[in-house]
Amino acid sequence: MSPAVPGPRRAPARGKRAFASTWWGQAWVAALEDSTLDAGRLARGRTYARAGMVGPVTVAPGKVSAAVQGSRPRPYRSSVHLPVLTAPQWDTLLETIAARAGHLAALLDDEMPAELVDDARHAGVPLLPLPTELDPECSCPDWGHPCKHAAALCYAIAATIDTDPFVLFALRGRGREEVFAQLRALRTAAQDTAVPPAPAGIPAAAAYAHWAEEPPELPELPEPAAHTAALPVAPPSGAGLAAADLERLMADVTARAARLLAGDTADLHLTQHQDAVRIAAGNPGPEWFHHLIQNTGTNPTAFARLTGAWRHGGPTGITVAEQPHAPDPAVMKAARTALDTALSEMTDSPAHLRAWLNRLTLTHHGIQLRLGPDARWYPYLRDDDGEWWPAAPADSDPVTALTAAWSQNGE
Repeated sequence: MSPAVPGPRRAPARGKRAFASTWWGQAWVAALEDSTLDAGRLARGRTYARAGMVGPVTVAPGKVSAAVQGSRPRPYRSSVHLPVLTAPQWDTLLETIAARAGHLAALLDDEMPAELVDDARHAGVPLLPLPTELDPECSCPDWGHPCKHAAALCYAIAATIDTDPFVLFALRGRGREEVFAQLRALRTAAQDTAVPPAPAGIPAAAAYAHWAEEPPELPELPEPAAHTAALPVAPPSGAGLAAADLERLMADVTARAARLLAGDTADLHLTQHQDAVRIAAGNPGPEWFHHLIQNTGTNPTAFARLTGAWRHGGPTGITVAEQPHAPDPAVMKAARTALDTALSEMTDSPAHLRAWLNRLTLTHHGIQLRLGPDARWYPYLRDDDGEWWPAAPADSDPVTALTAAWSQNGE
């Protein structure tokens, strides 16, 4: 962890971008402002930063933190997290810097060359933060993402990033001294490595004649190698593909193939939309989640709801979330009778169950049960905006499903 660096106390000039004067400092501010649609909290964060309410800032691998004075006497503990680079990504980044003398010269002058950032990005290494990578955290009760205190911290650190671009390297996992030491080692190794001479060859006809006279014994076939998610080679530079993304897709394909071999064909005939939800339900990270929403053209809230439906019920869970249907009236009547009996024991006041198609809604408690095509009941809860969200795994017993939703609802 690096030592604390003083937070900027002198109020900068007005304007959203005035917190940074260099292009890389402005890129940090842009990533913050592109990560949220809440302009009000960003404006409050700028006001807090200008007023000098951000204390000394601590920069550590994957995290920048500081105490931020709010409306209460005791400052809040605010931080912003950024993913650190993996060891292979660091190797690629260092090789990218060493490949061009201008990159190293600019860094020695405390400047971040735009060409370096572009070269690193083409090689699959994000040096500057992406909007989806910034993950704010604060001890305040504000639920904003980010809250005004974390936004103030981001604005305040922009001036430090201006004067010392190695703050970005430190956030990605390695500080100035470590980076320069590894660059020196890389350069020394390159100078010490001599190119071996090409082996002397023999005419092809003579080689074939010798082989025909004394054909070698064929070796035994090796055992099949165990599958590994690691790529044998890095993606081509400029392909726009990241090794980590390809490895995740390889692992996903392998897991699906294993399930198919075991006889599980539940997700064999998924649509592109449903498959995107399936991938998102595996918690691939905020950047993937953002791209899945963007590339499928789905409303973010609806996509998040379907992700929860998959986690609780797989492909059937998505069907239940999107497609109401008319079930057997006798099944609905039996479920309603069982629920009325259970509710009479769970609450003192009369509970009104409203029925519509395959859905039974406990209106005053914000609970809904949906009968799926698999004859199981899927519990849902209503949020403050009146939207219904999957709440728990499905169950063949409607009373068990009701109890799960009741417990989730804090009843």
